[in-house]
Amino acid sequence: MKYLIKHLCFVIMSLALFWAVEGMAKEIVIGYTGPLSGPAAEYGQENFNGVEMAVNELNANGGITVKGMKYPFKLLKLDDRSEPAQAVNNARRFREQNKAVAVFSPVFTCISSIMKINEEKGKELLIMAYTSTPKALQMGNKLIVMIPPAFTTYVQTMSDLAWKQGWRKAAMLITLGAYGDEWRMAFRKYWERKGGKVTADKPSNYYKETDYSTPLNAALADKPDLLVIGGPSAPTALVIEQARSMGYNGGFILIEQARPDYVAHILKGYKLMNNVISSVAVDNLPFKASTFFDKRYKKAYKIMNSFGTIQNYTAMHALARAISAAGKVDDVVAIRAAFPKAFPMLGDKFPAEMHGISDAGGIYAFTYVQMIRRGTYKKPDVNAWWINSPDEFNQLKKITKSGVPLKPMKIIE
Repeated sequence: MKYLIKHLCFVIMSLALFWAVEGMAKEIVIGYTGPLSGPAAEYGQENFNGVEMAVNELNANGGITVKGMKYPFKLLKLDDRSEPAQAVNNARRFREQNKAVAVFSPVFTCISSIMKINEEKGKELLIMAYTSTPKALQMGNKLIVMIPPAFTTYVQTMSDLAWKQGWRKAAMLITLGAYGDEWRMAFRKYWERKGGKVTADKPSNYYKETDYSTPLNAALADKPDLLVIGGPSAPTALVIEQARSMGYNGGFILIEQARPDYVAHILKGYKLMNNVISSVAVDNLPFKASTFFDKRYKKAYKIMNSFGTIQNYTAMHALARAISAAGKVDDVVAIRAAFPKAFPMLGDKFPAEMHGISDAGGIYAFTYVQMIRRGTYKKPDVNAWWINSPDEFNQLKKITKSGVPLKPMKIIE
């Protein structure tokens, strides 16, 4: 009898433990592959930090709820040094060994390579793509989410602002590579359509060169009003410094990869940055939540905040919302289909707003452009480029938390 009671107690305890384990949700695995060493390591790390900060916040609140069950996130990272083959290997490892449902990647050449394997049946993997290259959405991948706006929205808004300054002659000195090549071609096409002239095109390796005097001499030979420059922020600062030392007093457009606040940090102020048109400095984002985020980020990471950090942070929260809306934690196709339900994400809770997603996978996020005049930032232009009608724009104005008036924008192909 004692044996029977003892055995029965053991069975009850075992069943209780089994049910407890069954009731505990498995982790939802998210991967990150990016340059964590080499010349682009800082860029790769700041993007990862945004994803990590969101994951830490979500887990601190118990994760997400799916069909009444709580699921925490597990974030894994691997270095790919911006090498496409390594990025593909990392993506395969995340999916096949770790059962990841999504991978964040911030380099287009790596993203385009992962697109060749992420739709394999039974091995599907959602790509959270931090790239502004329009080709990312033109490749027809059904499991991609493109986080920032296409750089063509920056080409157009920056060019229009430069045109208002009376600048007509532009010389380009933009980083080498597929992204830089596309930027150069898009700028030339739009600028010349407006009636402007491109006097020189001198692409340079922003990842290796430290002396830009030769391409700058060639770019400045025809006395342009405007220099269109950029790549990573540190070498971009060097180009500005060398151009000013050569007597150039005209304007600059910085392609959106270059962070104006970080460029100013390297140059020790804004003395050399008069008449610079760029993407927004994070301190000038027109949302209350962006200020709170900036304080939390600097406290956690002890470094400057960046727009890449902010956008990846917000995108991770969008992914979490999509998983909850899908009602499935391991069905990648269902999660991608549920993304429209994640929006809107407004500036009272998130540091940058997101208002929807296109069928192709592009998130509807504002394009922010601003100008530095006499050492001071002017208020940013906040452009809604996806709007199709006045009624749609009026609805957007009703819900946005932007402290700066929005501008509707019609994209010119």
